[in-house]
Amino acid sequence: MEIFLIRVLQFMLAISILVLLHEGGHFFFARLFGIRVEKFYLFFDPWFHLFEFKPKNSQTTYGMGWLPLGGYCKISGMIDESFDTEQMKKPAQPWEFRSKPAWQRLLVMVGGVLVNFLLALFIYAMILFHWGDSYIPVRNMTHGMAFNAEAKSLGFQDGDILVGTENGEFKDFNADLYRDISEARRVDIIRAGKAMSISLPGDLNLLDMLQTQPPFVRPLIPAEVDSVLPGSAAATMGLAKGDRVVAVNGKSVNSWNAFTDEIGRLSDVLAVAKTPADSMKVRKAVIVAVRGGRADTATVLLSPDLKLGFTVKTVAAMYKPVTIEYGFWESLPAGVGYGVDVLKGYVSDMKYVFTPDGAKSLGGFGAIGSLFPPTWDWYLFWKMTAFLSIILAFMNILPIPALDGGHVLFLLYEMITRRKPSENFMIRAEYVGFAILILLMVVANMNDILRWLGYM
Repeated sequence: MEIFLIRVLQFMLAISILVLLHEGGHFFFARLFGIRVEKFYLFFDPWFHLFEFKPKNSQTTYGMGWLPLGGYCKISGMIDESFDTEQMKKPAQPWEFRSKPAWQRLLVMVGGVLVNFLLALFIYAMILFHWGDSYIPVRNMTHGMAFNAEAKSLGFQDGDILVGTENGEFKDFNADLYRDISEARRVDIIRAGKAMSISLPGDLNLLDMLQTQPPFVRPLIPAEVDSVLPGSAAATMGLAKGDRVVAVNGKSVNSWNAFTDEIGRLSDVLAVAKTPADSMKVRKAVIVAVRGGRADTATVLLSPDLKLGFTVKTVAAMYKPVTIEYGFWESLPAGVGYGVDVLKGYVSDMKYVFTPDGAKSLGGFGAIGSLFPPTWDWYLFWKMTAFLSIILAFMNILPIPALDGGHVLFLLYEMITRRKPSENFMIRAEYVGFAILILLMVVANMNDILRWLGYM
């Protein structure tokens, strides 16, 4: 419960910051051009609001709604999510959005997206300034990688040290490495101390690479005992720090990755066991371990969740990270570069959304909230907030009616053709766009529910 609350609080704080500044971007340009802003709200307020106030001599009412799905800035003379069609039936006033030149209206509409994108770049820059850039170079992972069957069919072998592709050297092990491999026609590796290259088709499915179990590539972790849980099967068979597990039920395992894969296969068998006797049969395992250069074999009873009861070193404990420090002025261009790379990767991955598997991978509020760490970590919080800011900027600029990008599209049409779309058309387009957004939201959050229930 504590982990859930911490994630909810981080999610709510991040969304509040992003929504306030996004709507603030619209507000800034609207007031700059003398356009009246009637309401400025954090969260939506159907039927009632939590609070609101209107400063003396101000034409804007500020408040907070109860529905945390975003926020809004109600601008006079504009067709938006408020669907205030009565206002649009009255003669246009000088202070209204519709009375201003197209270029001013365009800046009002892109103001939110601009602020979100600049905010992300600034956050990334300040992260680099405060914490620096700490990572483990892939080339320094001397135990190499563990690959799944698909990767091995392409020529990779367990223990290969990844170096880079024809487009450059790998930096650290993250989603960018997967993306680079999926688009590569050549991957440079070190195998048994010798440099060599593997040819690839250049169009591997990134979604499949990430979602298959085991995944396409993982850092290889030796199956060497680091600690033993008291009272566990590992303790019963006498495993100790430094021992290596080399086989499970007669199948050789050359790494912790291979060991967990074998346990995963046992889990599949356990899931279809019909009787307690069948379950006990699955839980009874023959383990071979090497200690002091001698192999010992033991038959043990795994825990109900098929745990042997020992841990291994993490990747972070196995390798020394490299940290690059940045001064304030150095952090600014570095933050811009980092943010642009994140945006490029996100845009590149959008093509998978329009596939069946991509639609299934869509996530709603639950999926986004789970991206935040289970403990309050300011570094990860700000990194996640910057990423969400880029997503919010990109999604809002898509040419969908009811989003900023839809309004931008119609404004560009007006500026090019010198013809303004009719208000009836704009109202109908807003309804269509709003329906599309609701449908996407329902699909994304339904995916969250189905994943939680174990159906996806």
